[in-house]
Amino acid sequence: MTQSLLQVLQQHPFVADFEPAHVQRLAAMARQVQFAEGQVIFHEGDDYSVFYLLVEGMVALEIEAPDHVLRVQTLYAGDEFDWSALLPHAGKHFQARALTPVTALAFEGEQLLASFKVDPEFGMAFMLQLLGVVSERLRATRVQLLDMYSPEAKRAGT
Repeated sequence: MTQSLLQVLQQHPFVADFEPAHVQRLAAMARQVQFAEGQVIFHEGDDYSVFYLLVEGMVALEIEAPDHVLRVQTLYAGDEFDWSALLPHAGKHFQARALTPVTALAFEGEQLLASFKVDPEFGMAFMLQLLGVVSERLRATRVQLLDMYSPEAKRAGT
């Protein structure tokens, strides 16, 4: 990535409504990470706290079942994932796997939480954006379940 982390972050939709000072605060905590195609970024239930803003590539959010993996949602550049990083020791709700080579900005959950205490206005702006992410994940999971268990899907043999 040839642009500075601040420039990359400024282009990400997650921070579109943030004040410039809040974007700069977030950029100071960012680090660039990369994942290879097929690499599992984290497993459902893992306990570590990193929040990601997807810059390049595609990531599958999946639920691991005993005999298969169910894709809940496919994420693209401009999306974000691992909102549970801001819930210490809650464990991951999904598995994340890189479908293509991925570049993302990573933020330590504990560092984010500490910064919210220092600047509650920043924390509120971040958490409001994050609430939208959580809401979208719930919607995607609901659609996936409806698709799997709808009468039409049953008639089609799925």
